[in-house]
Amino acid sequence: MITFTSENRIPMKLHHGTEQELDVLEVSETVQASKLILFNDDVNTFDHVITSLIEVCNHEPMQAEQCALLVHYTGKCAVKEGQFNTLEPLCTSLHDRGLSAEIQ
Repeated sequence: MITFTSENRIPMKLHHGTEQELDVLEVSETVQASKLILFNDDVNTFDHVITSLIEVCNHEPMQAEQCALLVHYTGKCAVKEGQFNTLEPLCTSLHDRGLSAEIQ
């Protein structure tokens, strides 16, 4: 969604030497952040999940371990936030490693 936040008039010199006031709009873009959610399963080991989060999501080892524990005890954990097009290849990589994940 793009929102227009203000409208100003500024003097501008045109290429043929005359000056004219032009409207200038300041635009701010609001981007909804998506979340990459990792879900618990009964198949993958803690070590595999932790290694996958480090390699795919660029987590620090402690962060990956904490996420793995949250997934184990609560059933899911948001392991990364960002724009959908940035999270999509990460989600695919987690799937390729046998992990259950989705983007919300």
